[in-house]
Amino acid sequence: MLGLRWEEVDLETGTLEVVQTLQRVGGRLQFVKPKTEDSERSVPLPPVCVEALKEHRKRQFAERSGRWPDWEDHGLVFPSRRGTPMEPDNLRRSWSEIRKAAGLGTVRLHDLRHTCVSLLLDLGVPPHPVREIVGHSDIEVTMTIYAHSSLDDKRAAPGKLGDALG
Repeated sequence: MLGLRWEEVDLETGTLEVVQTLQRVGGRLQFVKPKTEDSERSVPLPPVCVEALKEHRKRQFAERSGRWPDWEDHGLVFPSRRGTPMEPDNLRRSWSEIRKAAGLGTVRLHDLRHTCVSLLLDLGVPPHPVREIVGHSDIEVTMTIYAHSSLDDKRAAPGKLGDALG
């Protein structure tokens, strides 16, 4: 997310391209290629995300034009307040404030990724497209680490078994 640039986001087609990440290397923040070949990918965005990104882009442009005279444009979708790459610890601090305001308890930012996988699978999306969307190189990772069964699914399972056996 911190390595995403506006040039990799196509709000007309509703897609984004994952081509780099932001990591601390040798004590410095650097843009690097994603860790696996499957991590580099095109991600389709639902309309709600496209609209949120359009609003974010407008807000970002307005803020950098007026409030931040020392803006350094790196083309980042989620930069620091100066336009430079955002320190990951600052993102974690911001997330803490956001989740508290939203009443999300102790949900980590990364937990949203797990939630996305589980929701897509619960909605009937086959595992292979889900794997490709999140950039896993192995379907096993998607299904064993990221997919979480809902309580409703667990309750429905014995009923389905009973129907099949009955």
